[in-house]
Amino acid sequence: MQDSREDDWQVYGTRLSSRLLVGTAQYPSPKILADAIRASEAEIVTVSLRRESGGSGAGTSFWQLIRELGVRVLPNTAGCHTVKEAVTTAEMAREVFDTPWVKLEVISDDDTLAPDVVGLVEAARILSRDGFQVFPYTTEDLGIAEKLVDAGCEILMPWGAPIGSGRGLNNPYGLRAMRAHFPDVPLVVDAGIGTPSHAAAAMELGYDAILLNTAIAKAGDPVVMARAFAQAVEAGRLARLADPMEPRDMASPSTPVIGRAFTAA
Repeated sequence: MQDSREDDWQVYGTRLSSRLLVGTAQYPSPKILADAIRASEAEIVTVSLRRESGGSGAGTSFWQLIRELGVRVLPNTAGCHTVKEAVTTAEMAREVFDTPWVKLEVISDDDTLAPDVVGLVEAARILSRDGFQVFPYTTEDLGIAEKLVDAGCEILMPWGAPIGSGRGLNNPYGLRAMRAHFPDVPLVVDAGIGTPSHAAAAMELGYDAILLNTAIAKAGDPVVMARAFAQAVEAGRLARLADPMEPRDMASPSTPVIGRAFTAA
Protein backbone atom coordinates (compact mmCIF):
# COMPACT_ATOMS: atom_id res chain seq x y z
CA MET A 1 0.00 0.00 0.00
CA GLN A 2 1.26 3.48 -0.87
CA ASP A 3 2.20 5.65 2.09
CA SER A 4 0.79 9.17 1.55
CA ARG A 5 3.74 10.60 3.48
CA GLU A 6 5.97 9.51 0.60
CA ASP A 7 3.73 11.36 -1.86
CA ASP A 8 5.53 14.70 -1.61
CA TRP A 9 4.03 17.97 -2.73
CA GLN A 10 5.74 21.21 -3.63
CA VAL A 11 5.14 24.91 -3.08
CA TYR A 12 7.37 27.76 -4.23
CA GLY A 13 10.07 25.25 -5.10
CA THR A 14 10.09 23.64 -1.65
CA ARG A 15 9.28 19.94 -1.51
CA LEU A 16 7.26 18.82 1.51
CA SER A 17 6.18 15.45 2.84
CA SER A 18 3.78 16.47 5.62
CA ARG A 19 0.36 17.65 4.47
CA LEU A 20 -0.63 19.19 7.78
CA LEU A 21 0.25 22.80 8.64
CA VAL A 22 -0.43 23.97 12.19
CA GLY A 23 -0.71 27.26 14.02
CA THR A 24 1.11 28.17 17.22
CA ALA A 25 -1.44 30.27 19.11
CA GLN A 26 -3.67 29.54 22.14
CA TYR A 27 -1.84 26.47 23.48
CA PRO A 28 -1.96 25.94 27.27
CA SER A 29 1.83 25.97 27.60
CA PRO A 30 5.01 26.08 25.51
CA LYS A 31 5.66 22.40 26.28
CA ILE A 32 2.23 21.34 25.05
CA LEU A 33 2.75 23.45 21.93
CA ALA A 34 6.08 21.73 21.23
CA ASP A 35 4.70 18.25 21.92
CA ALA A 36 1.64 18.89 19.72
CA ILE A 37 3.75 20.08 16.80
CA ARG A 38 5.91 16.98 17.07
CA ALA A 39 2.83 14.75 17.24
CA SER A 40 1.33 16.46 14.18
CA GLU A 41 4.49 15.72 12.14
CA ALA A 42 4.01 19.17 10.58
CA GLU A 43 6.89 20.70 8.67
CA ILE A 44 5.35 24.19 8.53
CA VAL A 45 3.94 26.25 11.40
CA THR A 46 2.26 29.63 11.17
CA VAL A 47 3.54 32.37 13.46
CA SER A 48 2.08 35.81 14.12
CA LEU A 49 4.42 38.79 14.23
CA ARG A 50 2.48 40.01 17.26
CA ARG A 51 3.38 36.80 19.10
CA GLU A 52 7.07 37.18 18.32
CA SER A 53 7.25 40.83 19.37
CA GLY A 54 5.81 40.42 22.85
CA GLY A 55 7.48 42.12 25.78
CA SER A 56 9.52 40.76 28.70
CA GLY A 57 11.53 38.48 26.42
CA ALA A 58 8.50 36.27 25.75
CA GLY A 59 8.95 36.64 22.02
CA THR A 60 12.60 35.58 22.19
CA SER A 61 11.87 32.38 24.13
CA PHE A 62 8.97 31.53 21.82
CA TRP A 63 11.15 31.98 18.74
CA GLN A 64 13.84 29.79 20.31
CA LEU A 65 11.27 27.04 20.91
CA ILE A 66 10.18 27.13 17.26
CA ARG A 67 13.76 26.95 16.07
CA GLU A 68 14.47 23.93 18.26
CA LEU A 69 11.56 22.09 16.64
CA GLY A 70 13.28 22.34 13.25
CA VAL A 71 10.14 23.38 11.38
CA ARG A 72 9.70 25.92 8.61
CA VAL A 73 8.01 29.17 9.70
CA LEU A 74 5.12 30.70 7.78
CA PRO A 75 4.56 34.22 9.21
CA ASN A 76 1.01 35.50 8.93
CA THR A 77 -0.70 38.87 8.84
CA ALA A 78 -3.48 37.79 11.20
CA GLY A 79 -5.79 40.58 12.30
CA CYS A 80 -4.93 42.98 9.47
CA HIS A 81 -7.95 44.81 8.02
CA THR A 82 -6.36 46.99 5.34
CA VAL A 83 -3.94 46.52 2.50
CA LYS A 84 -1.46 48.93 4.05
CA GLU A 85 -1.56 47.15 7.41
CA ALA A 86 -1.12 43.72 5.81
CA VAL A 87 1.77 44.84 3.59
CA THR A 88 3.55 46.60 6.47
CA THR A 89 3.13 43.58 8.74
CA ALA A 90 4.47 41.28 6.02
CA GLU A 91 7.52 43.49 5.53
CA MET A 92 8.27 43.46 9.25
CA ALA A 93 7.74 39.69 9.41
CA ARG A 94 10.24 39.15 6.60
CA GLU A 95 12.86 40.99 8.63
CA VAL A 96 12.06 39.18 11.89
CA PHE A 97 11.74 35.65 10.51
CA ASP A 98 14.14 35.94 7.57
CA THR A 99 11.79 34.32 5.04
CA PRO A 100 9.97 35.52 1.91
CA TRP A 101 7.00 33.34 2.83
CA VAL A 102 3.89 35.05 4.20
CA LYS A 103 0.40 33.82 4.94
CA LEU A 104 -1.59 36.80 3.75
CA GLU A 105 -4.76 37.67 5.64
CA VAL A 106 -6.80 40.79 4.96
CA ILE A 107 -9.92 40.54 7.13
CA SER A 108 -13.21 42.15 6.14
CA ASP A 109 -14.97 42.16 9.53
CA ASP A 110 -14.50 40.90 13.07
CA ASP A 111 -17.74 38.89 13.23
CA THR A 112 -17.00 36.40 10.46
CA LEU A 113 -13.23 36.97 9.99
CA ALA A 114 -13.98 36.50 6.30
CA PRO A 115 -11.30 37.54 3.81
CA ASP A 116 -11.58 40.98 2.23
CA VAL A 117 -11.02 39.53 -1.22
CA VAL A 118 -10.59 42.88 -2.97
CA GLY A 119 -7.92 44.01 -0.52
CA LEU A 120 -6.40 40.53 -0.57
CA VAL A 121 -5.77 40.64 -4.32
CA GLU A 122 -4.28 44.12 -4.10
CA ALA A 123 -1.98 43.18 -1.21
CA ALA A 124 -0.95 39.94 -2.94
CA ARG A 125 0.03 41.85 -6.06
CA ILE A 126 2.11 44.35 -4.06
CA LEU A 127 3.88 41.68 -2.03
CA SER A 128 4.54 39.38 -4.99
CA ARG A 129 6.12 42.29 -6.85
CA ASP A 130 8.32 42.87 -3.81
CA GLY A 131 9.66 39.31 -3.80
CA PHE A 132 7.30 37.71 -1.28
CA GLN A 133 5.98 34.20 -1.76
CA VAL A 134 2.35 34.65 -0.80
CA PHE A 135 0.02 32.05 0.77
CA PRO A 136 -3.36 33.82 0.51
CA TYR A 137 -6.21 33.08 2.92
CA THR A 138 -9.19 33.39 0.60
CA THR A 139 -12.69 32.13 -0.17
CA GLU A 140 -13.64 29.43 -2.65
CA ASP A 141 -14.64 32.08 -5.23
CA LEU A 142 -13.07 31.05 -8.56
CA GLY A 143 -12.90 34.58 -9.94
CA ILE A 144 -10.93 35.81 -6.95
CA ALA A 145 -8.72 32.74 -7.13
CA GLU A 146 -7.88 33.53 -10.76
CA LYS A 147 -6.94 37.08 -9.78
CA LEU A 148 -4.70 35.81 -6.98
CA VAL A 149 -2.88 33.45 -9.34
CA ASP A 150 -2.49 36.31 -11.85
CA ALA A 151 -1.11 38.45 -9.00
CA GLY A 152 1.71 35.94 -8.50
CA CYS A 153 0.35 33.48 -5.92
CA GLU A 154 1.51 29.91 -6.56
CA ILE A 155 -0.77 28.46 -3.87
CA LEU A 156 -4.39 29.10 -2.82
CA MET A 157 -5.79 28.61 0.68
CA PRO A 158 -9.61 28.76 0.71
CA TRP A 159 -11.45 28.63 4.00
CA GLY A 160 -13.53 25.65 4.99
CA ALA A 161 -15.57 27.76 7.42
CA PRO A 162 -14.98 30.91 9.51
CA ILE A 163 -11.73 30.95 11.50
CA GLY A 164 -12.05 29.14 14.82
CA SER A 165 -15.64 28.02 14.17
CA GLY A 166 -14.90 24.29 13.89
CA ARG A 167 -17.77 23.91 11.42
CA GLY A 168 -15.79 21.95 8.87
CA LEU A 169 -16.49 22.30 5.14
CA ASN A 170 -19.40 24.71 4.67
CA ASN A 171 -19.28 24.53 0.89
CA PRO A 172 -17.95 21.17 -0.37
CA TYR A 173 -19.32 21.92 -3.84
CA GLY A 174 -17.32 25.14 -4.09
CA LEU A 175 -14.16 23.47 -2.79
CA ARG A 176 -14.58 20.61 -5.27
CA ALA A 177 -15.06 23.10 -8.09
CA MET A 178 -11.87 24.93 -7.10
CA ARG A 179 -9.91 21.68 -7.16
CA ALA A 180 -11.23 20.91 -10.65
CA HIS A 181 -10.58 24.45 -11.90
CA PHE A 182 -6.99 24.56 -10.61
CA PRO A 183 -5.66 21.02 -11.09
CA ASP A 184 -2.01 22.09 -10.99
CA VAL A 185 -2.11 24.72 -8.22
CA PRO A 186 -1.40 23.58 -4.64
CA LEU A 187 -4.60 23.99 -2.61
CA VAL A 188 -4.82 24.07 1.19
CA VAL A 189 -8.02 24.22 3.22
CA ASP A 190 -7.36 26.95 5.76
CA ALA A 191 -9.73 27.74 8.66
CA GLY A 192 -12.87 26.22 10.09
CA ILE A 193 -11.64 22.65 10.49
CA GLY A 194 -12.90 21.29 13.81
CA THR A 195 -12.38 17.52 13.82
CA PRO A 196 -10.11 15.01 12.09
CA SER A 197 -13.07 13.84 9.97
CA HIS A 198 -13.32 17.36 8.49
CA ALA A 199 -9.65 17.19 7.51
CA ALA A 200 -10.05 13.74 5.98
CA ALA A 201 -13.06 14.95 3.95
CA ALA A 202 -11.05 17.87 2.55
CA MET A 203 -8.21 15.56 1.56
CA GLU A 204 -10.67 13.21 -0.12
CA LEU A 205 -11.76 16.17 -2.29
CA GLY A 206 -8.19 16.26 -3.59
CA TYR A 207 -6.76 19.09 -1.52
CA ASP A 208 -3.03 19.05 -1.00
CA ALA A 209 -2.94 19.94 2.69
CA ILE A 210 -4.81 21.28 5.71
CA LEU A 211 -3.94 24.30 7.85
CA LEU A 212 -5.48 24.57 11.30
CA ASN A 213 -4.83 25.88 14.80
CA THR A 214 -7.80 26.11 17.15
CA ALA A 215 -8.97 22.51 16.74
CA ILE A 216 -5.67 21.29 18.16
CA ALA A 217 -4.79 24.08 20.59
CA LYS A 218 -8.22 24.13 22.28
CA ALA A 219 -8.71 20.36 22.46
CA GLY A 220 -8.81 18.71 25.88
CA ASP A 221 -5.57 16.96 24.94
CA PRO A 222 -3.83 18.95 22.15
CA VAL A 223 -1.07 16.35 21.71
CA VAL A 224 -3.47 13.47 21.13
CA MET A 225 -5.60 15.65 18.84
CA ALA A 226 -2.53 16.62 16.82
CA ARG A 227 -1.75 12.95 16.32
CA ALA A 228 -5.36 12.30 15.29
CA PHE A 229 -5.20 15.05 12.67
CA ALA A 230 -1.94 13.71 11.29
CA GLN A 231 -3.53 10.30 10.81
CA ALA A 232 -6.75 11.77 9.37
CA VAL A 233 -4.86 13.78 6.77
CA GLU A 234 -2.92 10.70 5.74
CA ALA A 235 -6.10 8.59 5.60
CA GLY A 236 -7.88 11.20 3.48
CA ARG A 237 -4.96 11.42 1.08
CA LEU A 238 -4.76 7.63 0.73
CA ALA A 239 -8.51 7.48 0.10
CA ARG A 240 -8.14 10.05 -2.69
CA LEU A 241 -5.29 8.09 -4.26
CA ALA A 242 -7.33 4.88 -4.06
CA ASP A 243 -10.08 6.36 -6.29
CA PRO A 244 -13.13 5.83 -4.03
CA MET A 245 -16.46 4.55 -5.31
CA GLU A 246 -19.11 7.03 -6.43
CA PRO A 247 -22.31 7.37 -4.36
CA ARG A 248 -25.36 5.54 -5.73
CA ASP A 249 -29.04 6.36 -5.49
CA MET A 250 -30.03 2.71 -5.14
CA ALA A 251 -28.74 -0.17 -3.04
CA SER A 252 -26.25 -2.57 -4.60
CA PRO A 253 -25.64 -5.93 -2.91
CA SER A 254 -22.07 -6.58 -1.83
CA THR A 255 -22.70 -10.34 -1.97
CA PRO A 256 -23.39 -11.67 -5.52
CA VAL A 257 -26.86 -13.14 -6.01
CA ILE A 258 -25.79 -15.26 -8.99
CA GLY A 259 -25.18 -18.82 -7.87
CA ARG A 260 -27.04 -18.32 -4.58
CA ALA A 261 -28.59 -21.55 -3.31
CA PHE A 262 -32.37 -21.82 -3.30
CA THR A 263 -34.40 -24.38 -1.37
CA ALA A 264 -37.60 -25.94 -2.68
CA ALA A 265 -40.81 -24.97 -0.92
